[in-house]
Amino acid sequence: MQAATLLLGLRGLTADGLLKCTFKRGAQSLSHHARRGCAPLSTSCARRQSEARSTSLKSLDVLGTTYATDGWTNTPPAILAKTGRDLLHQTSHPLAILKELIFKEFPTFAHYDSLSPVVSTHQNFDSLGFAQDHPGRSKTDTYYVNQSTLLRTHTSAHQLQLLAAGSRCESDILVQAKNSAAAPRNERFLVAADVYRRDEIDASHYPVFHQMEGVCTFLRDEVRDKAQQATAAKKQGKTGKVCYPDQVAQMIDTTVVGDGNPMQAAHSADEVAFLVDNMKQAMNDMVVHILAKAVAAQQSSGDACAPDSQPQFPVRWIDAYFPFTSPSWEMEVLFQGEWLEICGCGIMKQEILNQAGMPDRIGWAFGFGLERLAMLLFGVQDIRLFWSSDPRFASQFSPGRINSFRPFSRHPSCAKDVSFWLPAESTFHENDIMDLVRETAGDLVEGVKLIDSFTHPKTGKGSRCYRINYCSMDRNVTNEEINGVQELVRKRMVEQLGVTLR
Repeated sequence: MQAATLLLGLRGLTADGLLKCTFKRGAQSLSHHARRGCAPLSTSCARRQSEARSTSLKSLDVLGTTYATDGWTNTPPAILAKTGRDLLHQTSHPLAILKELIFKEFPTFAHYDSLSPVVSTHQNFDSLGFAQDHPGRSKTDTYYVNQSTLLRTHTSAHQLQLLAAGSRCESDILVQAKNSAAAPRNERFLVAADVYRRDEIDASHYPVFHQMEGVCTFLRDEVRDKAQQATAAKKQGKTGKVCYPDQVAQMIDTTVVGDGNPMQAAHSADEVAFLVDNMKQAMNDMVVHILAKAVAAQQSSGDACAPDSQPQFPVRWIDAYFPFTSPSWEMEVLFQGEWLEICGCGIMKQEILNQAGMPDRIGWAFGFGLERLAMLLFGVQDIRLFWSSDPRFASQFSPGRINSFRPFSRHPSCAKDVSFWLPAESTFHENDIMDLVRETAGDLVEGVKLIDSFTHPKTGKGSRCYRINYCSMDRNVTNEEINGVQELVRKRMVEQLGVTLR
């Protein structure tokens, strides 16, 4: 398969990078049967029962550490099992290969890839300025270990932690960095890690994925000197910008810093101009090098002349908003007529640096989902494959090498529909279904899609119909097996969500 076809399954996918930080409204995990005591069973009642069962466990073990549970605990066993898979340290895994590729693009940065996924609510939200009523804090969006502890939803959860560790010389954290000599005080660092969010089910979404975050800071005195030098160079007609080969990427950037994408009051115009130029140069370099490898993989596979191959990738910058950068931007790549977001970036909120004990520094940050770029580089069209232990997948890759994935025989899929009436005064959300199906059927499910929704004109009752597409990645499954799984899904929907099957 040529590298260009791999983004077919990514259309409509929002970026999962560091700075995106937008959370889909979901619903907490309802993976166990409801207990008696609520008849008829409402969704809110089912949730209360699920919470009661979570707290009855009294503790959860995550990566060898025991945590007390409470009414916020909603992390199911299937998610806890993913915390130990450690895909980023499997040297022949596409995500690990991509991680190392990006690390090499930033040789002057400290590199972190072993930080625990268990973080505090303060790290994940408060330290970054998230409002108390932000939907990302809800149990419908986030996997909580307890009220004050959760599985990180983004690598940004470590931003203040790592900056403060550098400022305070906290050796227990600094020692975890690779390449630490390049930035011994974490003035520049990359973080690669697994992150966890409740999400929909399709070929490009999974409740566990991986992100890469970059932070680059400068002493303000240093920036003032460099900004003055840059201003003088521009007056002489020397921009210092790199021209990229058109056969790989075409850069389009008409953005400006202004009222629609403002600078912070704590920063001067010269400081922002320097940071923006420095950041965009670094981002352009990285993306061009990655796209060049995608084209090279496509050509080496012999697919470069295929009708849907794409040897050239236009790249554009657009204004954006993120809660802890200003001004902010997104990078997008034009793929088969559609602009697809690659990453988000921006000038760091000065409050974060001040909290870290670095008021004399300013900086920029970026982030993106590794799965998206891995699908681009390796031609993997189903995100479930990254979690596959099938040797026909794993054997195709080797450390340091980019090549196009060759799909092995696709097993037949089987679609099953389920229709139901919502309970009265329902707080039902689509993520209720997604989590229930994932807990019941695991990776046997390829996708879940809403195909019909209506409200009865007389009773006012809401109806939904979902299509569940079953398809194993590595074996044939019988219709009888699928029927059994589907019946269990239907049973649990009634017991846990309080719906009435149609």
